[in-house]
Amino acid sequence: MTQYSEKVMDHFMNPRNVGEIENADGEGTVGNPSCGDIMKMYIKVEKDVIVEARFKTFGCGAAIATSSMATEMIKGRTIDEAMELTNEAVTEALGGLPKVKRHCSVLAEQALQSALDDYFKKKGLPSPIILKPEEEVHDH
Repeated sequence: MTQYSEKVMDHFMNPRNVGEIENADGEGTVGNPSCGDIMKMYIKVEKDVIVEARFKTFGCGAAIATSSMATEMIKGRTIDEAMELTNEAVTEALGGLPKVKRHCSVLAEQALQSALDDYFKKKGLPSPIILKPEEEVHDH
């Protein structure tokens, strides 16, 4: 059986920021066909600061926990700060993830990057975001 940290279990059992944001300033959807996880992230931005972040995730407990943690980590941050959020930072904030579940934190990073890319496009600005192709970081 896979061992999860208390923080992972807490964010899985009590996810923060679940849901949609109507008229979101940015939204992004990513999925990994090989494991079936799909994440959608929404951001609301005021004066270059993310004032609200929400997510809808279809997937395993680690996918839900990483989505929850990622939204918590970007709320109140500037767009520039949010662009620097990495899957490693999400994993670390959760107290680690089993190797076979690290792809979930990659999906959380990619969902955020996709939402930020959408934000720039909706503002009519060139996007500094380079969307990575779906990474294969699976051991299953």
